Amino acid sequence: MPRPAVPRPGAVPGPGAPRPAAVPGPAVGVPAGPSPFAGLTERPVSEHVAVFEAEHDRLQRELATIDQL
Repeated sequence: MPRPAVPRPGAVPGPGAPRPAAVPGPAVGVPAGPSPFAGLTERPVSEHVAVFEAEHDRLQRELATIDQL
């Protein structure tokens, strides 16, 4: 019975090997600022919903401006 292939350390994956998805960087033309989620882990869980709702509202306002471009 053949042995299963075990990747060697430092081996380069072949052309059919799955590759990790690219992580998108910051959007061009969008000013970088502090994340609204910074410090969320230090806040009480009861405050998390308000933080996510505020960010959701902000994103909806931003998306509503797309047609104006």
